[in-house]
Amino acid sequence: MSLAVRVIPCLDVDNGRVVKGVNFVNLRDAGDPVELALAYGQAGADELVYLDITASSGNRETTYDMVRRTADQLFIPLTVGGGVRAVDDVDRLLRAGADKVGINTAGLSNPDLITQAARKFGNQCIVLSVDVRRADTESGFEATTHGGRQSSGRDALEWITEAVERGAGEVLLNSMDADGTKNGYDLDLIHVVRERVGVPVIASGGAGKLEDFAPALSAGADAVLAASVFHFGELTIRDVKSELKRSGFTVRD
Repeated sequence: MSLAVRVIPCLDVDNGRVVKGVNFVNLRDAGDPVELALAYGQAGADELVYLDITASSGNRETTYDMVRRTADQLFIPLTVGGGVRAVDDVDRLLRAGADKVGINTAGLSNPDLITQAARKFGNQCIVLSVDVRRADTESGFEATTHGGRQSSGRDALEWITEAVERGAGEVLLNSMDADGTKNGYDLDLIHVVRERVGVPVIASGGAGKLEDFAPALSAGADAVLAASVFHFGELTIRDVKSELKRSGFTVRD
């Protein structure tokens, strides 16, 4: 029997509130993260992702408290990313109740962070979170930093391959070109990453309608992540799972 594919809501958190915009700008308030997390747990989400999109050092305690309050009541895996700069940050998030920790910008500037974190906590705890856009690189894609606002100068496929070799156990693959547009996932990007790495790939960026999810999985993703379509009630987790089932994928009830 094939492994069940996962449907994952993503909560972008800014100063303790869930927000959503298009290409990371024009942010709208979408509610309290703990309340939303619990609602998604009851609605059939397979996992949940919190991304602390501002993650300034002054707000870290807000994040740890939010993770603690969520983990106390949530019974599905929780991944937390944003502002993770050191092994100690990974440690604190895991102690607060996160099951997995996403590493993005700091991994590009200090790749050894991924090696050290994977060695200390295990590959299954470390998620490479990467914001990718089309660019004039060897693969045609580059990795960006600071929430997609800055170029890293690194070819995205080269960086993803290195990070997985260093111990990242999963790739959260966010297409900056598709993010918030609701025009569908970046299937070309998913396909080329799937050909490169053997770890699970979570497709992110671009979900707008029920028909968008199955193609991302067909292109090679193991899980589909979405934000605004769930937060603003345009689609439900159950709707997406029913559609995936109709398309021949195995889903958890």
